[in-house]
Amino acid sequence: MGIQKDIVKFNVGGRIFQTTATTLANAGRDSFFGALFDDNWDLRQHQPNSSQEFFIDRNPDCFAVLLDLLRTGDLYIPSNVPERLLYREAMFYGLIDHVRSAKWGPFDGNRLKLSRSVTGRAPGDGTAIRAGPDGGCCVAHGSMVHVFDWMLEEHPPINLDYQRVNDIGWVNAENVLISACERLGKGDGGMGLFNSSTGDLRHKFNVVHDNQIKSYTAGALSFSPDYKIFASCKGRSNEYGIGVWDQVTGKQMDFFYESPGWSLGDADKLQWLNGSNCLLVATLFPRKDNCYISLLDFREKRMVWSWSDIGALLTVDEKRVRDAIAMEECNSICVVNEYDDLGFIDLRINGGSVRWSSRSRLLKGKLPDEPCYPKLALHNGQLFSSMNDCISVFCGPDWVLTSRLRRSYGGSICDFSIGGDRLFALHSEENVFDAWETPSPPII
Repeated sequence: MGIQKDIVKFNVGGRIFQTTATTLANAGRDSFFGALFDDNWDLRQHQPNSSQEFFIDRNPDCFAVLLDLLRTGDLYIPSNVPERLLYREAMFYGLIDHVRSAKWGPFDGNRLKLSRSVTGRAPGDGTAIRAGPDGGCCVAHGSMVHVFDWMLEEHPPINLDYQRVNDIGWVNAENVLISACERLGKGDGGMGLFNSSTGDLRHKFNVVHDNQIKSYTAGALSFSPDYKIFASCKGRSNEYGIGVWDQVTGKQMDFFYESPGWSLGDADKLQWLNGSNCLLVATLFPRKDNCYISLLDFREKRMVWSWSDIGALLTVDEKRVRDAIAMEECNSICVVNEYDDLGFIDLRINGGSVRWSSRSRLLKGKLPDEPCYPKLALHNGQLFSSMNDCISVFCGPDWVLTSRLRRSYGGSICDFSIGGDRLFALHSEENVFDAWETPSPPII
């Protein structure tokens, strides 16, 4: 880059600052400072003399902190600078991503530290939590969805008027997709796209069957990189299966109807697999008496792989599958039971058995009065599994237990989610959620 070494002078709220064009270029093209450069990253000359001074009517203390961040990459916030004010100023200058990157390091499950806990307003009815792409999250409480930005400040809640929320998905930092139950006699339910900041409904997604728009219950959600939305759907007649919509236009693109003797419309979990261009669909105990896991290929409109515990010899309930996640690099699906036993199903064998890797003998103890079913997540090559009031982290080719995340307040973990370099865990008893972050490396 042809970056000049010119000295640049700013008058910010009456205080004079001097820096170089090279330092300002670290802010990036889309920042406030990027507008000061031409296409070749040479400083624009707004005045004929070289002693030009840019006046900015903003807070000088915050400017000093942000300028040091551009110089060194480190974030130091003096005690006289409120964090909220600094974040507001960082938003103005287009440096909020720089602040976030400096405030906590790249995500690593083995180095996570509890950053903050947030208590909800309606104890005991939290059902789902989803991490946003920018470090925020949203939490479902019955028919309400509470949205929090990356500073964990709550936005106006989204109220679905007594329709129970089944799942939430972040389309991007500005929009969330919500699936909800149909209310008999009301003709509502289904899916809606909402503005995450205002809570306003932007679009409602329809299911069309026999050229007629049908009311339906939408369940589990998933997204693909080519802007498709997938949702499990249950209608009143034959609309049981997986619907597909265009994320940009909102139009229904396809519908995969469930075959007799199988279960798709009641799915607990959907997961898009980029490598195979297939959708994992898992319907699990206790929603159904049996567990059904399948891979759907929408290009060929067929089920290319399936597994079920129908007919399997279950001597004890602990072998019931409570959650499942595909691990494409390992050609397997990982499952978990209520005692945190991990199991693996070979994707190369259709209908194969579960190879259980039991650790329950090490973890067993008295279960809570109201235990929550375990959940699984896979992130950056690390496997996470919730169990009672803790989350276990597994690493390596043999998925060895390497660390646990635990806190004593809030009861069992009913759901957790990873995104925006944070892990969020939702507790059941006190309706409190935790934000876990990887600390930034120490300044040497």
